Amino acid sequence: LVSYLHSMANLSKSEIIQSNPIGEGLNAFRDLFNSARADIPGLSDAVEHLHINDEGEVKQPDAKIFLTYTGLKNLVLDLIWALQSLLVARLLPSPNGRGTLRTDLLRFTPVVDSGDFDIGSVVPLLNKVIDKAPDADIWGAVYDLITESTPPPRPLLYLDRTPIIFNTSTSFNTSEHRKYFDNALKDELDSSLYIDILGFFDAFFGEVTNLESVTEAVFRKCQEGENPLYKEGKGGGWHDWPKDALENEVLDWFKKLIDMFLEFTRENGAALNVQRRPFGQPGQHLSGSTPKRKLDIGFANGTKTDESLPYDWSQILVPGELKSNPNADKRTDTWLDLARYARHILTTQDTRRYVLGFTLCGSIMRLWEFDRLGGIASSAFDINKEGLQFVSAILGYLLMDEEQLGFDPTIAESDGKRYMEIARNGKTERLVLIELMKRHSSVAGRATTCWKAYCDGDESKMILVIKDSWQYPERGEEGELLRDATEKNVVNVARYYHHETVRVGGKEDDINDNIRKGLGIMKANDAFRHISTSSKAESMTQSQSSSGVPVGGASRSRSTARKRSSSSLNAPLPPNKRSCSTSPHESSVLPNRIHRRVILRDYGKNIYKASSRVAMLAALEGNIEGETRSRAGHESLRNLTGIIQSDVSIGNLMMNEEEGNPTWPSFLIDLDLAIQEDRDKSSGAPNKTGTRAFMAIGALYDEKHSFMHDLESFFWVLFWICIHYNGPNKESRAVSKFEKWNYMHTNELAEIKSGIVVYESDFIKNITESFTPYYQPLVPWVNRLRKVVFPEGKRRGKKDRMLYSQMKEVLRKAQDDPNVLTE
Repeated sequence: LVSYLHSMANLSKSEIIQSNPIGEGLNAFRDLFNSARADIPGLSDAVEHLHINDEGEVKQPDAKIFLTYTGLKNLVLDLIWALQSLLVARLLPSPNGRGTLRTDLLRFTPVVDSGDFDIGSVVPLLNKVIDKAPDADIWGAVYDLITESTPPPRPLLYLDRTPIIFNTSTSFNTSEHRKYFDNALKDELDSSLYIDILGFFDAFFGEVTNLESVTEAVFRKCQEGENPLYKEGKGGGWHDWPKDALENEVLDWFKKLIDMFLEFTRENGAALNVQRRPFGQPGQHLSGSTPKRKLDIGFANGTKTDESLPYDWSQILVPGELKSNPNADKRTDTWLDLARYARHILTTQDTRRYVLGFTLCGSIMRLWEFDRLGGIASSAFDINKEGLQFVSAILGYLLMDEEQLGFDPTIAESDGKRYMEIARNGKTERLVLIELMKRHSSVAGRATTCWKAYCDGDESKMILVIKDSWQYPERGEEGELLRDATEKNVVNVARYYHHETVRVGGKEDDINDNIRKGLGIMKANDAFRHISTSSKAESMTQSQSSSGVPVGGASRSRSTARKRSSSSLNAPLPPNKRSCSTSPHESSVLPNRIHRRVILRDYGKNIYKASSRVAMLAALEGNIEGETRSRAGHESLRNLTGIIQSDVSIGNLMMNEEEGNPTWPSFLIDLDLAIQEDRDKSSGAPNKTGTRAFMAIGALYDEKHSFMHDLESFFWVLFWICIHYNGPNKESRAVSKFEKWNYMHTNELAEIKSGIVVYESDFIKNITESFTPYYQPLVPWVNRLRKVVFPEGKRRGKKDRMLYSQMKEVLRKAQDDPNVLTE
């Protein structure tokens, strides 16, 4: 072999090719190609060859069904691997004079597999291989591909970065179909649901006024008489408890029992002025959510006596989930159902910081709390064996004040007006809330909420925007960034008024210490990864019982029951240490979110609500604004502060068409995820959320973020608006194939976006079919913008500040197009 290779070294390329024929070396690839093609229904078996011209056009329409961008790329990878395995590839010299052609093919594989590869460049080679062209022609095409195809190198991954996660608030124009939504919600709560939290009951019920005394009084009444409501011991439990725990039967039993509890409080001289009632309309949809959802059981605000009257999610205080099977207590679908209800409540009630709820599976009950970190739950207990615990939980839900139910006490109401107070420039200012502007829909996440407001006593009633959000403490404060931008006269970015960390109960409002009262999760069970077996449960029961700690399912004496209003849900927190139950080690590793408030002097509406096509384009131009008019918007922010906004989406691009509104005509908001361009390390936050539908291809591939990614996001914003909106004051629509963008894996979405922009003819056909009638006049202009952002259908390999002005020029010319001007 050595002598053979030595003899080949002095031969020309043509002589090496002639001496080492391919023969059947590529037949396996051809069989793979034909086999894959044969799997497509309706594709004629008589189609023997696939011909694609140098512009990438597939001549047979039926073949084009198969050869999607992704499918063709996979075939190219198979072909490259087949070529590099041939002996002749080890003998032919590299076109750059270093090594062999096989070495170049090995290096070429990751280029093909990247999101930057021009798939059209391989078409001539593919045609020759499929057509069984002479070896010299095939290898000539290989050399052409290696020599001439020079896609920009893919930037290295930024290793010291903040991981991007996605939650249900980052979805746009979606029907929230369960097929997609449930997986998205599970992803949002992944590693954020914990069960069997020690001290849960004391943390959330322990400070409810008179709960212990009222519970003991009610429970005593439940045990009185010859036929008591509740009996302890073997064969005991609640009277009339439905044997099969069927949903409707449990609901009827639940409502009647609560009425009796309230009657017992009156008989005991401790009548409760309860302005909430048990809710149970499993057959009716509640309004206030998209799509409409049903709720099994819970507690609602108000004193409705007519059960036929509909409820709204804004009235639900405590949601519950019923299952007839006790084993459902440890099923993720049960927990996700309750999490879905909590999400609706958090969305429709704009001052809710957290939501309490419960699951009742057969007679097994578990208490839950959902906040902006996720959800935590108590250990489970059997209501027929832990009667006092059940009474205490139910009365707790009825007796809690609004703050204990999770409402924000810093937002008060007087004379029909809601307000909050801030300390600014050494003075207290009262800000009167005019209306809710937006509230992000999610459980875990930043949960951004914005209100329009004015300062009480300000005769001009200058409009302010109050923005509340739950941020990781490791991340820099948005208020500081906005103050810096305002002081440096950044144009077309929302201007600063005030910022602060919200304080509740005399301390900073955060999840771990303030809401969860210091409850630790280090010894709890990660809900999605917890596997419970009967032997393990029995072992735990025996172990805990022997140590004197009651557990769910264990019966107790009446005297013990009367002494405590919480048992199986705790092992209780040590007295006077409820806020200190987490060890220092735990506190140092637990994720946390802190409640921050930023107040701005600019307000407007999202650009997709523009009164005309021209107004929308002008607003988009203003948000990009680059080289002229003193550099505004994204470019101004970057030049004057070194900040990149890094979360461009249709929710963060604003405009102002209101007469008399002193706000910028167009402006950027939301610097929550903004970063310094010259950073050398990440913020240290556990993760950050992103809006994947608008993310640049490189950002989806997890590259280090740059201003080029933001500029590409502006393109995808325009693309999205034209597909989902059909003019002023008209409802947006959900489009199935694009709705999936909200939920699919980032690499898959990157490939789809790459495929959309690669060929002009395909792109024009795609957007012509997808754009709404109102935005059809923008088809040629969106294509021109594509050519600027993706020259020759490729991603730009280098940073180019001129892209700002190039994009602006296209948008400005589009505004002068008569077809665009005509409404």
